[in-house]
Amino acid sequence: MITPTLAQEVSNLHADMCSALADSTRLLLLYALNEQPRNVTELATELNLPQPTISRQLKVLRERGLVQATRQGMTIQYDLADPRIIQALDMLRDILRDRIQYRANLIGKTA
Repeated sequence: MITPTLAQEVSNLHADMCSALADSTRLLLLYALNEQPRNVTELATELNLPQPTISRQLKVLRERGLVQATRQGMTIQYDLADPRIIQALDMLRDILRDRIQYRANLIGKTA
């Protein structure tokens, strides 16, 4: 049985994770890390963003448990903590695509 306290804790964790996903740069980082682990320099080059921006956004993702950091010599490699996050993001994109198609159909009928 789920207690009210446990339900509240789960809701807080859920909201915390969703807030981490509410930034387009962080979404791009997650998709990039789904391809392969990378360091900050590689991510900054690939996404054409400043390294401080990448570092700041990776910190948020790390704090929320979405990415993990592993030191490899002088650099830190980042990787997805759980690849299922990409499945969840892809599902959301499917929903968005359906909503866009629905709206496009509505506009086409009124034109």
